[in-house]
Amino acid sequence: MAAGKPHAALAAAAAFVNTLSLNYIVGQRDLQADCAGNALEVGVQAGDRSTAGQRPRPPIWSQAVEHFPPADRVLSTILTRQAARYRDRTLFVFGETRWSYAETASIAAASAARLIQAGIRAGDRVALMCSNRPEFLEIYLGCAWIGAVTVPINTALRGIQLSHILRNSTPKLLVIEPVFMPAIETLEQDVAPPEIIWTIGEGTARSVAPGSISPLPALGEGAPPAPTRPGDTVAILYTSGTTGPSKGVCCPQAQMFWWGVYSARALGIIEGDVLFTTLPLFHTNALNAFYQAVLNGCTYVLEPKFSASGFWAAARRHQATVGYLLGAMAVMLLAQPQSSNDTAHWLRVALGGGVPGQFHGPFLQRFGVPLLDGYGSTETNFVFAGAIPSDRPGTMGHLVEGVEARIVDPDDEVLPDGEAGELLLRSSEPFAFATGYFGMPDKTVEAWRNLWFHSGDRVVRDADGHYRFVDRMKDSIRRRGENVSSWEVEQVLLKHPAIAACAIYPLPSELGEDEVAAAVQLEPGHALDAIEVVRHCEGKMAYFAVPRFVRIVTAMPLTENGKIRKVALREVGKTPDTWDRDAAGYKLRR
Repeated sequence: MAAGKPHAALAAAAAFVNTLSLNYIVGQRDLQADCAGNALEVGVQAGDRSTAGQRPRPPIWSQAVEHFPPADRVLSTILTRQAARYRDRTLFVFGETRWSYAETASIAAASAARLIQAGIRAGDRVALMCSNRPEFLEIYLGCAWIGAVTVPINTALRGIQLSHILRNSTPKLLVIEPVFMPAIETLEQDVAPPEIIWTIGEGTARSVAPGSISPLPALGEGAPPAPTRPGDTVAILYTSGTTGPSKGVCCPQAQMFWWGVYSARALGIIEGDVLFTTLPLFHTNALNAFYQAVLNGCTYVLEPKFSASGFWAAARRHQATVGYLLGAMAVMLLAQPQSSNDTAHWLRVALGGGVPGQFHGPFLQRFGVPLLDGYGSTETNFVFAGAIPSDRPGTMGHLVEGVEARIVDPDDEVLPDGEAGELLLRSSEPFAFATGYFGMPDKTVEAWRNLWFHSGDRVVRDADGHYRFVDRMKDSIRRRGENVSSWEVEQVLLKHPAIAACAIYPLPSELGEDEVAAAVQLEPGHALDAIEVVRHCEGKMAYFAVPRFVRIVTAMPLTENGKIRKVALREVGKTPDTWDRDAAGYKLRR
């Protein structure tokens, strides 16, 4: 859809949104006059990456709290108001698809009407199993418009993981790309998909369960926004469990607003920036980058997926000024052959959360882009941020304004500076953090006990206010930007008749994060090769959770209470009898 030329089916929706905006426009004439000079798109001379090559623009994030008082920190109000302010300015770009601010609001209203016609109401859950594409945002915006709840699902999930999410969230509608329909066939016997399934894009979806399967209906006229409040859940984002299954984080409308404000503040985003992400929309990072754009008068550019060889060409093509990289992505870019075009781009800064400190300097020297250190989680927000460029690469940075933090011992007593303990967090702003775990009141109380969110991360606060991540207190693994639940992988392994006991634990990756390792103890009289362990996992879990390293052991290291001592397995590391899937050249089925 070309910017400024709405599809005919959206004409009524556009008129409706204009009506919603009328009162706001009348009351904000002076504000619009101030913004008139900023209505032009950013123009940068080719090859000029200096600030002199850009039209100076103010940081809008600092005005967001004033422009959007607490009751207005819901997506329908934000979109309507920003559509009135920016109108034909480009908000969203994906391939050849371009939505202006006004079109995006119209699309949200039309998508909401489509959901209402399917029987979706406020509070209903809509599961979404979709790769990066415009339809993802259509569904999300439509749900937010009427107070329904989007449940984005990692497209790699299978078996026990996917079953748990559908069982826990009980969605009324599933929106899915046909290519992912085979995942439904891996559901456990007690789990059925929703009765209504819409398919996105091309491809034939064969029926895998009773119910209605039909293509995503076309957009039509718009619906009015339902009354929503800042504390209403807008999305349930599943994050890996530790001693149990994944937990559905209830993200309120206002939390996403504050993601947009805090992230823009940390990255130094200014009006007119082009925000460029290749990260998946089913995670909070790419999703909240949309809020960064809409709140700050920016353009949000979404790529289908990350490509180390194509990243800089895409950044140049879109004249991106702000990028988003996590962990291994920066290392992969540094591993690419050097080129005379390494600095031929407009990127001013990139989020670099999880990038090891030793790679910050080489990245800045080679590409001319400083990486921003920071820390946040699905349950919290962008709560720590470093300087640009970082004064202590690889650390968490300083605590941001609007958030409180403590480092505590096992009894929640505060520890002195320099001593490692669990990081506890609390927001000063209403609903800037998640409100709990969906359908898991016990886990919610455990994590938010004493009215502080317990992160499960071991952290040190230095005397000068810098915070440093030490390690995880929880039994979880971070691989290529994805959280892996040890418990879920272990449940799959224990279903193999030859496996008596197993332990999933992290080993260091060459790319700076973790690799999944499995120690397996066999039943007496059984034999099992390491490669058979991997084959048993394929198709029953996400590909990124399948162990890379497998070690067959005669006995597990145990505590005095009979629990497996995973710390001992981690400390031993990769032993001579550890089988390495990558070294063996084994290619996983996806």
